[in-house]
Amino acid sequence: MDAMARMRPPCICASLALVLASWAPACAQAPAGNAAGGIDLGARGGIALDARSRTPPAQDRADSPFEFSVRAGLATDYVYRGVTLSARQPAGGAAFELTRGMFYGGAGIASVRLPTQPAAEVTLNGGVRPKLGDVQFDFGVSYFAYPGEALPSGVTAGINYWEAVARADTSLGELLRVAGGFAYAPNVSNTGAWGTYAAFGLGLDLPGTLMPQDISASVTAGAGYSWFGNQSAALGGFPLPAYLNWNAGVTFTYKKLNLDLRYYDTNLSKENCFVFTGDPNAAPGGRPNSITNPAGLTSQWCSAAFVAKYFIAFD
Repeated sequence: MDAMARMRPPCICASLALVLASWAPACAQAPAGNAAGGIDLGARGGIALDARSRTPPAQDRADSPFEFSVRAGLATDYVYRGVTLSARQPAGGAAFELTRGMFYGGAGIASVRLPTQPAAEVTLNGGVRPKLGDVQFDFGVSYFAYPGEALPSGVTAGINYWEAVARADTSLGELLRVAGGFAYAPNVSNTGAWGTYAAFGLGLDLPGTLMPQDISASVTAGAGYSWFGNQSAALGGFPLPAYLNWNAGVTFTYKKLNLDLRYYDTNLSKENCFVFTGDPNAAPGGRPNSITNPAGLTSQWCSAAFVAKYFIAFD
């Protein structure tokens, strides 16, 4: 990555842009109380299901005003909104959350393999989860930090950034759940570009009569669209490529143990995938673009992937 970054500004931009793949609503995954069956709209915690996926505690529980939850797990690939954050390698992560009534705060850490070579991805978040009728809302702010980056020569700022998020979940009947989310970041990865994201998802909890004793299962799917403003002139001045991403899978739960099997994909071309990620192992042979990708380099980091995740949850 460093060598490529020295060649031309668009590659510096691409080196920083990988973390855009990890930009999306970091809000509650499932208000229905089935943590394993949370609808994935692109929230952080793609390795160990986001600690904020749990249902807010009942506000009239005077005996326990605070609630604490922890998630930890492993994945064959850390895929975030269709784009790998671990260079198609296994990854691990953990997250915790503290809630009081509708208010929450938490933190998470995940292993990553990004072009700037940070030691890890660290997420800090907080917000509020009000409920109106049968609709559970989540309004929050998240800060994403990447300590220990090896920045290219002449680059002084890393890729840390923050975003505001909103999400709503509800149930249609006893088994079907729907969710929608939106997020905005004013300066994604310090590129100078704003970023927005909108997503929608469905979840179906399989009837218990179809499953073995003590095992539950949920089938979920989600799709989202990302679009961005122009980067700073120093990084080329062009917008990063907008794209669709989608996922579908099934999650099995046995007590505190969870296994998620999921398919991910995007509509990014291999050339735009390089522009978006700065993949240091990108290969030549693609269609050149004189502005964004003069060498026509291609990356597999945004292509279809099947991922298995195993995590444990403590509430």
